[in-house]
Formats: sequence, C-alpha cells, structure tokens
Amino acid sequence: MINDYIIPDYEKAALITIDVQRDCTLPGAPFEIPGTMDMLSNMQNLARAFRAAQKPIIHVVRLYLPDGSNADACRRRIIELGTHILVPESDGAELMEELKPASGIRLDSANLLKGELQHIGPKEWIMYKPRWGAFFGTPLETHLHDMDIDTIVLCGCNFPNCPRTTVYEASERDFRIVFVTDAVSQIYKRGLQELKNIGVNLIKTSECLGRLQGVEPWKNP
Repeated sequence: MINDYIIPDYEKAALITIDVQRDCTLPGAPFEIPGTMDMLSNMQNLARAFRAAQKPIIHVVRLYLPDGSNADACRRRIIELGTHILVPESDGAELMEELKPASGIRLDSANLLKGELQHIGPKEWIMYKPRWGAFFGTPLETHLHDMDIDTIVLCGCNFPNCPRTTVYEASERDFRIVFVTDAVSQIYKRGLQELKNIGVNLIKTSECLGRLQGVEPWKNP
C-alpha cells in the first residue's frame, strides 16, 4: 500500500546537515566522530546538488561556551574542567570547507547563539542548535514552513545522537523525511529499521541525487 503522507516531494525539499564541524570530523580532532570524514564526500555531493537545483540548505551546528553553561548536562562537567570543543570563534567550531558554498565563510557565533540564522548563500543558512535535535529551541520549523518545505533530506554527524533526534522531531511535526544512509556517520542496522518503522525513507546518496534531478519518479520502496 502506498502511503501518500510519507512520500518525499523533492519540489518542496530542503537539505539539513548536522554538526559537520572540524572538531567532530577531522582525524585526531578533540571530538572526532569516527566515520564522519569517510562520509564527507557524499555530504558534499548532496550540498552541491541542492545548490544546483536551487533548493534550501540549512547547516546545523553546535557551539559550546568555554564555561560549559550552554552545554548538555552530560558534557558540561568535562568542559568546566577544561576540555575545549566547538568553542565559538575557534577553528574547531567551523563548518567543514567541503560543505561551504564559498571559501572564507566563518560562523557568526555571536548571532548564531542568539538564535539567528546566518545567511551564507542563495537559499543557504547556518543555524545553531542548543541540544541534540535541530528543532528544539530553534527557528527551524518556522523557517521551513515559511519556504513551503514539507520534505527534509538529512545527512551529517553521529546518528545515535543528533541526526536520530532530529528525525524524530521532524516526524512529530509531520515532515516527510529522507535519511541518506551513506552520508551519516555511526549508523547501525537496528536504528535504520526503527527509522523505517516510523515512515522515514532510507536511500543512498546516488539515489537521492537522481531523484532530486528528476531522473526518475519516486517509487515507494
């Protein structure tokens, strides 16, 4: 049975990248998430394709104040004790160059921390999130609705935490969800099955690019 409520509409789609920052991605970085670097080229291809199709992109980032006051409870103590990760204005907090629309773009940390979106290109923004999910305490839902977006395509860093939470938040808000399985780090089989069980569309980068470009119509899996 075809479920019309979950079939992606690429005419009304936006790409969301999660936490693809230097401290989380580069080998040997203080907060390196294994596998993120390996997925970076696929994330880059998705970003390029969305730009070419003139579809929105929102790069979601984390920023931790040096005193840990805005950090998750599970990380606050290590930051208070001197661990420096994703510090505003630091090189480690910056978005990976491969995802930027142009070189030289840096995070406007002060305004991002205030909850403002940073416009970095035609239909492209950076957004700070204070916790795991991209919708919690952020303007993301309103921003997407203002652009008449009903489908989100998700890629990024560390599936068990931020991407997975973002998926469930999006599902609670009735967005159609595309999860690009070879463009998200730290995925595992049971987690993907759980996403499929709530109507998330699981595809690979090449399939996503083809559908975005209109190579073939969407077919219900």
